[in-house]
Amino acid sequence: MARAAIQKAQAGWKVSPWMRDYGEARLSFHWELARAELGGVVNMAQAVVDRHADGGLRDKVALRFLGDAGARDLTYGGLQALTGRFANALDQLGVRPGDRVFTLLGRCPELYAAVLGALKHRCIACPLFAAFGPEPVRARLGIGGGRVLVTTPELYRRKVAPIRAQLPQLEFVLLAGEAEAGPGTFALEALLRAASPDYAVRPTDPEEPALLHFTSGTTGTPKGALHVHEALVAHHATGKLALDLHADDLYWCTADPGWVTGTSYGILAPLSHGVTSLVDEGEFDAGRWLGILSDQRVSVWYTAPTAVRMLMKAGAAMARTRSYPALRLLASVGEPLAPEAVLWGEEAFGLPFHDTWWQTETGGIMIANYLAMDIRPGSMGKPLFGVEAAVLKEEPGGRLVEAAPGEEGELALRPGWPSMFRGYWNDPDRYARSFRDGWYLSGDLAKRDADGYFWFVARKDDVIKASGHLIGPFEVESALLEHPAVAEAAVIGVPDAVAFERVKAFVALKDGYAPDEDLRAELLGFGRKRLGAAVAPKEIAFLDRLPRTRSGKLLRRLLKARELGLPEGDTSTLEA
Repeated sequence: MARAAIQKAQAGWKVSPWMRDYGEARLSFHWELARAELGGVVNMAQAVVDRHADGGLRDKVALRFLGDAGARDLTYGGLQALTGRFANALDQLGVRPGDRVFTLLGRCPELYAAVLGALKHRCIACPLFAAFGPEPVRARLGIGGGRVLVTTPELYRRKVAPIRAQLPQLEFVLLAGEAEAGPGTFALEALLRAASPDYAVRPTDPEEPALLHFTSGTTGTPKGALHVHEALVAHHATGKLALDLHADDLYWCTADPGWVTGTSYGILAPLSHGVTSLVDEGEFDAGRWLGILSDQRVSVWYTAPTAVRMLMKAGAAMARTRSYPALRLLASVGEPLAPEAVLWGEEAFGLPFHDTWWQTETGGIMIANYLAMDIRPGSMGKPLFGVEAAVLKEEPGGRLVEAAPGEEGELALRPGWPSMFRGYWNDPDRYARSFRDGWYLSGDLAKRDADGYFWFVARKDDVIKASGHLIGPFEVESALLEHPAVAEAAVIGVPDAVAFERVKAFVALKDGYAPDEDLRAELLGFGRKRLGAAVAPKEIAFLDRLPRTRSGKLLRRLLKARELGLPEGDTSTLEA
């Protein structure tokens, strides 16, 4: 990376001078510094909303919603009243602290009111991606034991009503927008109108559960990673250290709150710093996004590699037709950002992209390319202050040791950072398997160079990274098996120029079904209906039978090797 680009980026950097040296800052940092900045407030919603509304930021814009009707502003005072009404509405319904409150909403004010209002009432907030189909919604509501769901009448009709009989714990469905109460449903607007805006947050323990985020695994059901109110300490610290947030910023995180990034860095981190956050209610459009960056005078932009690649496809010339006078930091998360994408930021915006690495389980940024150091394009960067990271390999006796510089191994973290997940919901054995010899094992393979930069290599398991989201093959396979024509299904990720990976399914049919184009189209449509466009396979290939071991284990790695023309490895256990 050209030193001139780094110096230009650092010229716009606004943090204290001591932060300009990564090594010095790492030695000086302690998590207590971040706790102190939150003023001793523990409850997440109280810290990010009430702390500002009761202080000097009551009339400052907290959230600016950009939609078809133009911009709508919600101040910190207005957000305090709205979340207070939601918390009181929960109380009046008899919802108790610890109950799980799910949201299935687009990026609308009701989503933010529900998540933060649930946190005020000390419920566990569980945001879901609105593009999920009925099956992912059913699985997550069922695993989490959702008692409350906030959604819209349309989403309820299409995605919840068909599966509600399978969710006996789902007692209250609150419908946003133009909605009337019906059997088992309540009009959210009427509940909020009848509730008081004043809500006194009860004392909250730092270890009290706050957020339940779902992530996918290679086998079995999705995993619910549980985070506590203490996690906000890490959200606040990383918002400052990795994203350089300050109260006068206009910040835009493009991630949907249905994914952990959209909660940690679309809601909590920016609000904790008292910034104004943009919320774009529409879908990606290159010209409109560039217009938002320019017209809204965005200063800090956190987005996904998929979006960067789509902008690259539109061309740097399109980006250069506008000016971005306030823009000073571009950051990315979701999957590795290729070197050419890092450098493209400089070509299009005059600034490089700063890649970051973290997971649903870590709750917040763990490794980043900071403004305090040179960017090495393609690198994940260096560990956050207060986080110890290593690349581990297993010795013949089973002991884990640190790999030498340049040697591949599993990326691992020392437990103890505030946003570390505290468990997988109702699955303590799976949680225990995530830790070994005093390390949290991420499941990502990486290398570390001689200067301490980390480099992503691959996933250790079969989880698919598509458009910044983790997709578990088992979940997709299970849905396809519900089709009457499908006898077997196996799912892998294949490289994609925009999404990093796309989902491809291999299907063996039952007797009497022909592997033709009509059936292929039918299965693709079936997958989209059951799973939603974000999770469903984009390609289907027919096979006479799927490769399995003699013990019956599906060999996805063999399918992937054959698909990509890679060595097949050991096939001695392959079923004859």
